[in-house]
Amino acid sequence: MFIFYLAKRMWQHKNRVIKGFTQKYNVDKLGYYEISNDINSAIAREKQLKGGSRQAKLDLIEINNPNWHDLYYEII
Repeated sequence: MFIFYLAKRMWQHKNRVIKGFTQKYNVDKLGYYEISNDINSAIAREKQLKGGSRQAKLDLIEINNPNWHDLYYEII
């Protein structure tokens, strides 16, 4: 279910269907994602990541996706 939702959201971003930050700044690549079986832990993790520093987020991507591949094509 989660992968379907993620693929759907990424398609929306790639096709500029969603107005806001991603459309304004031309953000349409998926560099990192996590899968969770529990919605509450997923929300808590998202808040933790959003509250972290930009460098911590970049480090997380670099560790898991050092070549910065667009992971969208791996999940569709």
